[in-house]
Amino acid sequence: MEVDDLLPLSGLQHLIFCERQFALIHVEQLWAENALTISGGQLHERVDVPGVTSGAAVRTARALPLRSDRPGLGGKADVVEFHREKMGDGWIVWRPFPVEYKRGRPKTRGADEVQLCAQALCLEDMLGLDVPRGALFYGETRRRKEVEFTPSLRSRVEAAALRGRELFDARITPRAARHKGCDRCSLLDLCLPGVTGAPPETTARTRYAELPEDAP
Repeated sequence: MEVDDLLPLSGLQHLIFCERQFALIHVEQLWAENALTISGGQLHERVDVPGVTSGAAVRTARALPLRSDRPGLGGKADVVEFHREKMGDGWIVWRPFPVEYKRGRPKTRGADEVQLCAQALCLEDMLGLDVPRGALFYGETRRRKEVEFTPSLRSRVEAAALRGRELFDARITPRAARHKGCDRCSLLDLCLPGVTGAPPETTARTRYAELPEDAP
């Protein structure tokens, strides 16, 4: 696939939070800032500068470009650590371990985990190595949350990528469904859920809440 045909990795997080938000950003190319998006950008300033640091056991790459034609995703990882690992046959491999930086604290819907797992799928396709886990670093708690890339989480990534492709290719912007996250969304004044919306929680957004939630 051409680079322009790939869905952005960050779009999966938008999709699971709200299909309309995904479409406004990635189909209609609309964007607006608020205090939350600005603070998130500030958190990313250091890791958005490409570079590599090397140690005896861990090598760290920042702003690493990623892509996978299989789910049709592309973008970049905030940080990918490569951990030195000795295999049973004596060979040494550097196992990828993606780390995504997020403002705030861990959330319940699993959107961050889906985005991180999508990065792992790209790394596996690019490098031919299994990527069993990664981590989310939250700016509010200043802690990492380790994430295991379980079969159900991988399936959720595939389902979200397929739905995003459907919306993107058909140029569809779903109707709004007002929910408690709307007031914190930077696109509130562009979305106008009170004017354009369907009854709360009735759009396809609920599809993702019903998918397996056993991802860490």
